[in-house]
Amino acid sequence: MSDSESRSHSPAAGAPSVKIGVALSLLCLLLLGVMPIIVSSRPAEMTALSFAIALSLWQTAFAAPVYALERRRRPSRARVPQAMRRRIALIALLTGALFGLSTYLYVVAVGTVGPANAAIALQAYPLFAILWESVFLGRRKSALELSLTLILLGALYYLGTGGTFRLSGLSASFLLALAVPLLWSVAHVLIKVELSETPITPVEVTFFRVTLSSLFLLAVMAATAPAALAALPSAVLHPIAALMGLVYYLELVVWFYAVRHIDVSLASSITTPWPALTMALAALLLGETIEPYQIAALVIVVLCIYGLTLASLRKAASA
Repeated sequence: MSDSESRSHSPAAGAPSVKIGVALSLLCLLLLGVMPIIVSSRPAEMTALSFAIALSLWQTAFAAPVYALERRRRPSRARVPQAMRRRIALIALLTGALFGLSTYLYVVAVGTVGPANAAIALQAYPLFAILWESVFLGRRKSALELSLTLILLGALYYLGTGGTFRLSGLSASFLLALAVPLLWSVAHVLIKVELSETPITPVEVTFFRVTLSSLFLLAVMAATAPAALAALPSAVLHPIAALMGLVYYLELVVWFYAVRHIDVSLASSITTPWPALTMALAALLLGETIEPYQIAALVIVVLCIYGLTLASLRKAASA
């Protein structure tokens, strides 16, 4: 993380604060930890796509009044140039589709590999964030960072094979779960740039993100399973969908404010231990058995990510 980037902020925002960014990231940790438990509680008869659409629509319902209130409080914002508006619209469409797809895959992953395995698989996020920051921002990684990255990949492979290290044991569902942090990382890096270089606020980003995600998923259902649209209202009215929509919305808003204050890779590193909370809740509330290989994989993943964070901070301090 470069010192100059950590101080960057949008024209509409106040000066970034590392303390605020860290506190918001810790709140994200709590919200992230309970989300897989909520998803695991969806009724068996409700399809993953229906649930993804329902929770996305609830997110939009929660985001709309907050967005309207912010617009009312900021009526005199400077006019955004036409070129910037087109750029914001294009990024919004792209990230909306990415987040819509990732929401669906998130629900599928939790349902197929379980909340504990899915939670640990999502820890591949910092790897992808580091990759995109290297590609788009030109950040080179040290030998230590590369070594920790390889160990982290090995731990995820160990988890994906059920603690056997045998390629034949690698679950296709686990690979599908890895697609979620991949999509998240691309979208978050794009949003980080928008928050830093345009007047758009986290509330606006969140509102348009969930609205476009809902429209994207509705279009997917209309194209692939139009008959399922008739049962969609019952999915939307289910309390679990409303709860997940609320928690996910809060996590989004808090996350976007966190990455306004600190780097994406640093914020994601702070939230790293959240699968431990998911494991504890899965055992207590869902009766899941947590295997030793899952605990071992999580410990290695957490240590590697913290190692990567420390290496990044040390590099920034010496720059």
